[in-house]
Amino acid sequence: MRRGVILAALAVALTACAPSVPGSSSSAAPATADRLTIGTTADVVNYNPLVGNSRTDSWVTNLMYPHLTQMDEAGKRIPYLATEWSYSEDGKTATVRLRDDMKWSDGKPVTADDVVFSVTAVQKEKFGVVAGLITALDEAEAVSPTEVRFELTRPDGTFLDNVGFWLPIVPKHVFEKAPSVQKFANDANWVSAGPFKLTKVERGQRYILQRVDGFGPGQPAVKEVVFRVFPDVNTEVLALRNGEIDLIGNVLPPATATELKSDPKVTLQQIPSLGWAHLQYNTKRKPLDDVRVRRALAHAVDYEAIRNIALKGFAKSTNSSVLTPALPGWADPSSKEYVFDPEQSKKLLAEAGVTDLSLSMVYDQADPNIARWAPMVRDSAKKAGITIKLQGLERNTYLDKTLKRDFDIYAGSWAVMDNPPANLGLAFKSGGFINYAQVSNPKLDGLIDKGQRALTPEEARAPIQEAARIIHEQVYDNVLYVETFNIAHSTRWTGFKPMPSELLSILNPLSLAAAKPAG
Repeated sequence: MRRGVILAALAVALTACAPSVPGSSSSAAPATADRLTIGTTADVVNYNPLVGNSRTDSWVTNLMYPHLTQMDEAGKRIPYLATEWSYSEDGKTATVRLRDDMKWSDGKPVTADDVVFSVTAVQKEKFGVVAGLITALDEAEAVSPTEVRFELTRPDGTFLDNVGFWLPIVPKHVFEKAPSVQKFANDANWVSAGPFKLTKVERGQRYILQRVDGFGPGQPAVKEVVFRVFPDVNTEVLALRNGEIDLIGNVLPPATATELKSDPKVTLQQIPSLGWAHLQYNTKRKPLDDVRVRRALAHAVDYEAIRNIALKGFAKSTNSSVLTPALPGWADPSSKEYVFDPEQSKKLLAEAGVTDLSLSMVYDQADPNIARWAPMVRDSAKKAGITIKLQGLERNTYLDKTLKRDFDIYAGSWAVMDNPPANLGLAFKSGGFINYAQVSNPKLDGLIDKGQRALTPEEARAPIQEAARIIHEQVYDNVLYVETFNIAHSTRWTGFKPMPSELLSILNPLSLAAAKPAG
């Protein structure tokens, strides 16, 4: 409630004082197909799509560099640069066929050579999450300009989904000139092959992209997309209400979404998350190496309060499972949410011989949702006699501690966990790239391996569900909720194609290419 009052007062004050926002105009023009203006709260940090991973980086470069596949509303892979893909019978060869009508902005065709170069660069230099997703790759080969063959060291039914969706394709004839692809800034003279091309950058102000006429998968309706940079969400909301922007790119905080519901000039588009918010306990630190202590912590969280108060109801239970309702084909109906029961927590701690348990919890202080529920975790733990010291950190410090596994409790969220066999391997397999809890369980490793070797979801489902049950029983991850994201845009626009996750939402290439003025 207090935050809502502050936002309302701020809106009145800003309207009265009328300080200009970046690139603002004094009056809002009616929507036309000439320009779609999107608000963001961050500049582009990295123009190299193989490296950049911030939201604004992704939004801009996804419009410039194609992926083999895109995703529909249900999270299913659909053709984009690739027209079809398949595995050999033994699962050790994967083949992708490409469309033949896409060109780089310098006129050269997009071919299998570009795909091979992109995946090989990531494989050799081992950078980014994609490197952790393609560990089965032995060699990629351009069989023809429109066909790529991937030879794998083992059957891996996750490979095509991963390389298809997560790997941006870059122009070989441009990027191969750099001594290191990972270190190539790509910050000028862009050669791209998306529905839009970047033509102008005013750092701290705006990024202007122009439509690519004759774009293979479908020419965009809008001629120009402009990303405008704002200092915060409150200023974005004011700009949207004043008609200075058409869309707020970043997800709205729940309180802000609640306030905008009644605004007749604003449409709230709800997007399901493919990730989850969670607490992870460092299993290599005593007494967190004892499952009874981890279970005590799990029973000391008031999940319903977090979802209803901190998230304003814009969140769903996952039944404490890493197989969330967002992927119904994988979810395990037998999973049950940890019960908030401080007395059970005390009993478990007594069984473990632990008294006066005191732990620290790290989180990104700039994340509005986590900053809201972190004190709730601390306060509910007090009822079980557990002391949790909150460490709200600047993002880079938080990431550094996370990567070094320098924490007792980690509070965070995954943006996109769309492929359970691959995702569980990254997050829970021994040595996994994002195995922050430092899980090491041979039985779990074996089940994840079995799920990854399966060539169909039907074959992978049973071992992956069993793996998820072990993760639940051992409290390797305490999943709090799956958020329902709210994206705000002007009622003057329509045609957006929503995709699950905050990174895709209605800013994905298919959606912005389909957007058009209402009426």
